[in-house]
Amino acid sequence: MKPAPFKYYAPESLSEALDVLAQLGYDGKILAGGQSLIATMNFRMSQPAALVDLNNIKELFFIRPANDGGLSIGTMTRSSTVEHDKLVAKQSPLVAEAMPFIAHPQIRNRGTFGGAVAHADPAGQAPALVLALNAKLLLKKKGSERWFDADDFFMGPFTSVLEPDEMLVEIVLPPLPAHTGTAYKHVARQSGATSLVGCATVVKLDDKGRCSTAKMVLQSVGMTPFNAVQAAKLLIGQVPGEDIIRAAGEAASKEVDPGTDIHATEAYRRHLAGVLVRQTLNEAFTRAR
Repeated sequence: MKPAPFKYYAPESLSEALDVLAQLGYDGKILAGGQSLIATMNFRMSQPAALVDLNNIKELFFIRPANDGGLSIGTMTRSSTVEHDKLVAKQSPLVAEAMPFIAHPQIRNRGTFGGAVAHADPAGQAPALVLALNAKLLLKKKGSERWFDADDFFMGPFTSVLEPDEMLVEIVLPPLPAHTGTAYKHVARQSGATSLVGCATVVKLDDKGRCSTAKMVLQSVGMTPFNAVQAAKLLIGQVPGEDIIRAAGEAASKEVDPGTDIHATEAYRRHLAGVLVRQTLNEAFTRAR
């Protein structure tokens, strides 16, 4: 239960951190909250040659209004800070609703929102949330930066477009248009446990009460957070009702491709996907009205 030997760096500015990452390349690993990384290091599933600790970089801790009227969250902002922030609750209620389902308060007090996104766990809440909300992600390395849509960020289990000398700096959640409703639900074996299946849903109604946009992102049913595109297509142009919502749930359960593991069978995860899509759609449409 001890990690392999490693070098330790604790930069005090973003520019210093990017310099260190540029020097280390593949040998370096970013330490944010450490709630996932330290555990894997203790089991020697991960053996980085060096850690770059971001906890002294004050400029990465923030929640503030974005220029487009949305919300900007610094990568080192603690999950518990996001959970209890009044601006988050007002501007992005889906995030506020989902955060309490991440592990336990002690974990959220240390874990970071940006770290959870960059970790790219297909069972994690943060990746599903940024995907459902069409977030934009700012990535920086020494001498350059680039913006990515959340749709293009996740490549596979615990894998993203981040390069070895690059870090996620900021997450921007766009403003929610009028008549938009959101909802989050998940199923786990016990409080604080990893989701067997989770669902983050965002819908918008037009002036006639018909669904104009819909996005249902599911956790733990694939190699990345899963966007149920086919189920969403059934809803577009329809007045939400019991029949169309049931059809969307059935479509989602067929669309996902979950595996079987020690926690749940493929059939059970498909069933849960359909149930959670229906439940979140009912709540989201009610809120949109």
